[in-house]
Amino acid sequence: MPLREFNLLVSTPRGLEHDACSELWFLLGEVGDERAEVETTPVKGLIWAKTALDPFEVVKRFRQLLAERPEEFRVIQRVIPIERVVRTDLAEIARAAQELALTKIEPGEKFRITVEKRHTQLGSMDIIKAVAEGIDRPVDLKNPDKIVLIEVVGGLTGISVIRPDDILSVPKERGR
Repeated sequence: MPLREFNLLVSTPRGLEHDACSELWFLLGEVGDERAEVETTPVKGLIWAKTALDPFEVVKRFRQLLAERPEEFRVIQRVIPIERVVRTDLAEIARAAQELALTKIEPGEKFRITVEKRHTQLGSMDIIKAVAEGIDRPVDLKNPDKIVLIEVVGGLTGISVIRPDDILSVPKERGR
């Protein structure tokens, strides 16, 4: 039974999903969430979690923990905050993404849409067109103020409106 309301999406090398689940559960405990649910997804190299904490706050706390104790991050590669979860349906994705975008992208702020899709027949450009239709803000593909992130994982889709630094990329952070 997959998590229906995940708010974190985490990548790991393929084959290490169970190790990543244990690591993520431990790290969530370290930053103050003792009751998080963590599960593998139908996609190799991807796990999802439901934390009681704000997912953006989790990324900030993980970034701080990574700076202090990098050895704790052995298999987790990226941690992505998710604000809404909908069925993988073009109309539902467009509606939820537009609602979020209109509350989080200020007039004059530039945005882009990024689609990561796995186990779906929906086309990336179809998703982008459907979502962009209802967002009356300037587009900037190179230097957006905000990113409308669409993460399709089979029958469920996670959606967030993020700043470019709202995703924790462990390999990049270690290189800083």
